[in-house]
Amino acid sequence: MIASEHSTPTHLETDVLVIGAGGAGMYAALEAARGGASVILADRSLIGRGGATVMAQMTVAAALGEQTPDHWEHHFADTLAAGRGLCDERLAALLCEDGPQRLREMDAWKVGWAREDGHIKQAQAPGHDRPRCAYVDFLSTGPAVSKTLRTQLNNASTIRRIGDLVIVDIAVRDGEACGATALHLPTGRAVTLAAKAVIIATGGLTGLYRRNSASSNMGGDGYALALRAGAELIDMEFVQFFPIGHLAPRLVGMDPIMWDPFRYKLGGKLLNSEMREFEEDYATRDSRSDGTYVLTRDLATYAITKEVEAGRGSPAGGAYLSFQHVPEAEIRRAFGPVVDRLAANGIDLAKRPVEVAPIAHYHMGGVRVDETLQSCVPGLYACGEAVGGANGANRLSGNAITEAFVFGARAGRNAARCAAQKKAMWSPEAARPALDLLRSAAKRDAPNPAAVVVKLQAVMADDVGPFRTDAKLRSAIAAIEQLKTDIGDTPISSEAAFDPVLVDWLDLRNMLQVAQSVAVPALARTESRGAHQRDDHLGLEESWCVNQIVDLSDGAISLHKVAPTTGKAAA
Repeated sequence: MIASEHSTPTHLETDVLVIGAGGAGMYAALEAARGGASVILADRSLIGRGGATVMAQMTVAAALGEQTPDHWEHHFADTLAAGRGLCDERLAALLCEDGPQRLREMDAWKVGWAREDGHIKQAQAPGHDRPRCAYVDFLSTGPAVSKTLRTQLNNASTIRRIGDLVIVDIAVRDGEACGATALHLPTGRAVTLAAKAVIIATGGLTGLYRRNSASSNMGGDGYALALRAGAELIDMEFVQFFPIGHLAPRLVGMDPIMWDPFRYKLGGKLLNSEMREFEEDYATRDSRSDGTYVLTRDLATYAITKEVEAGRGSPAGGAYLSFQHVPEAEIRRAFGPVVDRLAANGIDLAKRPVEVAPIAHYHMGGVRVDETLQSCVPGLYACGEAVGGANGANRLSGNAITEAFVFGARAGRNAARCAAQKKAMWSPEAARPALDLLRSAAKRDAPNPAAVVVKLQAVMADDVGPFRTDAKLRSAIAAIEQLKTDIGDTPISSEAAFDPVLVDWLDLRNMLQVAQSVAVPALARTESRGAHQRDDHLGLEESWCVNQIVDLSDGAISLHKVAPTTGKAAA
């Protein structure tokens, strides 16, 4: 048996519980508080310092029209085009229509958007029909956004912030979400949280992959929590791989996906081991190149992968990204202090190339919600990258932080309305299954959960990566099932108050369930569309212009298809 603290859980009550304190979670908490709700903002990390937003270093897309005439419907059209026919148009429209308002609110909060001639400056990014992407600077947008939201939280007296909490399960009573059960990391004490509405804001699942741009806690927890609570997931097969994630030499203290602005602004060249440019070789695979051979993310990922497979990869197993054709003064003029930070890492772009390779970066799928951001479970909402559907088969560059702002605000506002209109439904019985799970944890002969996580990441990278086949996916599904058998249904514990073994087991429980939720629909989708590429089923198939929905049936993954949702959401 684990420590007796689990037998006497700490109990907390609130109107709205927000799980996850990245950009989306902080915005949701702020908007719920503005709606009159008391809020608990819970995260396993320090509040506002975990998740993906704080790590983002680039741009935020919104049709501000300050430098170039623009309208949200143009942004909407580009988002739909990137989604390859699978976007939930209600959610995509919300993202694009609300985006300018949220960026201007952040501007009023002194986030520090870059300006030119008094106007918010906007850059051109792949897939956009005009310059639309705002930024603070090319390395500090995410940190600036997170700092700004943390400052707003400091001024919100009705928001209680609690770090070091691992949510074990959503509590459900009579089919409605009524709170959650958690584990307090430092003490090992169980915590029950009663809430009239619950918002999942836990980010994506790229931590399932060996090479990823995520923070350490992005293993898909929110998807597993939603599934077990009775919610549906959508578009889970679509994992976006960033093509030029940093590979070598060693880079410390900088984002591995930092090379995009360098590449577009300075005309960086992708070279193979023969030091030959190869993008042109892949530009005719479909019509998505703009004619300059700066390939979209999915095509660039394909190109680098195929060059490596052909034996023309760089020494570390990727491609070279070279700026040696750009004068040193121009590099410094474009990126100033960033050049000095690179120099501290032993990197001189004027003298030698860096090595880059595809890296798991973002997940288009997630919790299936309506235009209020509520799932099919009453009282259970989702926001940010935890939401699926808005981006379809591939996310448009710059939409991720916009999504965090817009969906966070919408979810917070609607959760507060929900809480104001209902009585508390909490019952201790709703927490009993999760508490019983924690109480059952014990030392036992089983694989080290941390080692199993590494095995799972290898399976996902090798068999459920950017390019998939029937054989690879079947192998992955079998391997995931075996790993589930290996760790069993009973938690493993070190029987210490601070119990990393138990935490690893809880994480693995979620990760294996989410890995299945990716691999099963990936096997079913026998076509190549957006970020889902099948080497054994090349090209789009009209019959596959459908969304796949994942839910649990008697504890097992169940799959069905629906037509993409069209039409604009209600205000």
